[in-house]
Amino acid sequence: MHRRTGRLACVPGCTAALAAWLGLATEPSLRPKRERMFQTFKEWFWLERFWLPPTVKWSDLEDHDGLIFVKPSHLYMTIPYAFVLIIIRHFFQKFIASPLAKTFGIKEEVRKKIIPNSVLENFFKHSTKKPSQTDIYGLAKKCNLTERQVERWFRRRQNQDRPCRMKKFQESCWRFTFYLIITIAGIAFLYDKPWVYDLWEVWKGYPRQPLLPSQYWYYILEMSFYWSLLFSLGSDIKRKDFLANVIHHLAAVSLMSFSWCANYIRSGTLVMIVHDVADIWLESAKMFSYAGWKQTCNTLFFIFSTVFLISRLIIFPFWILYCTLILPLHYLQPFFSYIFLNLQLMVLQVLNLYWSYLILKMLKRSIFTKSIRDVRSDSEDEYEEEEEEEEKKKEAREGKETDRLKNSLGANRHLIPNGQHGY
Repeated sequence: MHRRTGRLACVPGCTAALAAWLGLATEPSLRPKRERMFQTFKEWFWLERFWLPPTVKWSDLEDHDGLIFVKPSHLYMTIPYAFVLIIIRHFFQKFIASPLAKTFGIKEEVRKKIIPNSVLENFFKHSTKKPSQTDIYGLAKKCNLTERQVERWFRRRQNQDRPCRMKKFQESCWRFTFYLIITIAGIAFLYDKPWVYDLWEVWKGYPRQPLLPSQYWYYILEMSFYWSLLFSLGSDIKRKDFLANVIHHLAAVSLMSFSWCANYIRSGTLVMIVHDVADIWLESAKMFSYAGWKQTCNTLFFIFSTVFLISRLIIFPFWILYCTLILPLHYLQPFFSYIFLNLQLMVLQVLNLYWSYLILKMLKRSIFTKSIRDVRSDSEDEYEEEEEEEEKKKEAREGKETDRLKNSLGANRHLIPNGQHGY
């Protein structure tokens, strides 16, 4: 028997073959080879010419004289912190956001259960969620139902998948709370830093700039939050800009990770504060929208629009991008991390332009309709809610008519011929 099966001689042949095929540690010569490959990749990935300006070495960024410098290993903590934030979010939504929603008059929606129907369910899943009148007629004949019953079944089935206002409010409340806290913390961390008021200070001494405790926690918490948003995308409400959100969260994590490893901490903190300051107003506007406070929602949305357009279309491109794209050239020759950093910031700016388009679209609609609806939501949501309310009113009217007829018949039983009392 070959040496490959040495340890597995007592194991059935199929198990030994599977273990050998999977390359488990039964071949000692394979282990050093894999280790060498990993070590080669690691050395290539961390080549100084990818991350640092020419003539600067990683040894220049080692801790000394009480000064602490950024290390890629610091970022490992963002993953467990992300799960901690998810746990905190769960309890926050349950014990703070839900009672607050009820205070605003938002109640848990009790969706009417649908009568199981395999024919309609199969059509709903594999054909379309919104059947045409011809489809409704055919399904009604097939299921021995009235067309109205089929329409009602599809409406209620659609409502089963539609997120309720309580869930929307909880998500917005959590994001509002985090953005509020992190923005206040960011202002507290940055207000006395010279590079906030003089952009030349961003590059003074780069990359030999020590890490401050405030910068560490600002970065780690922000990155952990975006990791938590990525991990919860599957359970959060999906909107039209779902793909844009995925790209945004990945770009944010990638940008923060890269800027951390290359020690672009000063410019990174400026990028974060500029992008966080507008989100507070958006999430607060959404909260009041879900609560039905339309006038307050509109006011907050106009504030958000103003802050967003100024921060993302003026301050970010003409202040931050100018700082990262133009000013470094007065100190350094272009190098890889400088190019890669600015490419990521430009991707972020493209997303800012996309969201600005959506915001302007909402503003345009509000001018003519006097109300604001989140264009990122499923376009059918509001229509379905109105349709559901109308359906409830119709059912209530039908119920009243039925009760009135029964009462009328009960009061005039002697008028019913042939002794037929409607049993």
